[in-house]
Amino acid sequence: MSIRRITALTMLLSFILLTLTSIILYIVPEGRVAYWSAWTMMGLSKPQWGDVHINLGFLFLAAAFLHLYYNWKPMTAYMKNRARELKIFTPNFNVALLITLVFTIGTLVNIPPFSSILDFGTSFKDAAADKYGEPPYGHAELSSLTMFAKRTSLDLEEIKKQLTAANITFTGDEQTLLEIAKTNNTTPKVIYQHMQKPQPQLQAGETPAFPDEPFPGLGRKVLKELCETYGLELTAVIGAFTTKGISADPDKTLKQIADKNDSAPHALFEIIHEVATAK
Repeated sequence: MSIRRITALTMLLSFILLTLTSIILYIVPEGRVAYWSAWTMMGLSKPQWGDVHINLGFLFLAAAFLHLYYNWKPMTAYMKNRARELKIFTPNFNVALLITLVFTIGTLVNIPPFSSILDFGTSFKDAAADKYGEPPYGHAELSSLTMFAKRTSLDLEEIKKQLTAANITFTGDEQTLLEIAKTNNTTPKVIYQHMQKPQPQLQAGETPAFPDEPFPGLGRKVLKELCETYGLELTAVIGAFTTKGISADPDKTLKQIADKNDSAPHALFEIIHEVATAK
């Protein structure tokens, strides 16, 4: 056996697997969505993919350092000028450094095409949030029934009746949604769905009432589509924004509008709620 060859092959294999885990972590749902829906890919959860990625990264680094040790002479040859003098800032090194700096700075200042790469990844996460749903608040799955009822303004006794009617077993008020979900071989999202009373069916042409509290995924809602969903007059909402000194593009999401105006989606929600309740 050759240590040099083992080192090179280990670096190659770990690089291939790192590429795989990087792609998966690039498209994986946000943590709140992944934990809420018990998301998995190839049988592994988001934390497991993250753990594998980290340890493979350490393996790759160890193999890379060994590879550098065994190939020090060829590496230093890349940093020599035509007079065979060792010089770090050779033309080749300068180009490599420039490329690295362009990618780093371009990402930090959020300009294309680097911002486009990040936005493309965000589109996967947004699609996952729409598909799997979001919790009422961050890490809701770790809340006990008592705390969850308080945070969501639900009646504790009522949600216990709903769970019992759905044949969901639980041991007490202090049991978390995650524990209840695992006991019943389901997800916290499904447990939450069982807690809620069936919503009345809307008649043809009838629109739902605008919520009294901000809801999960609010920031991703396009203003125009949000108004259409709840039967709100778009011009009235934009007018209310203008009165508050907020410039709003109806084809942008609430998060995009909020970011542009140094505000937050929840602040915009309050303005829209005022318009909705004034109808």
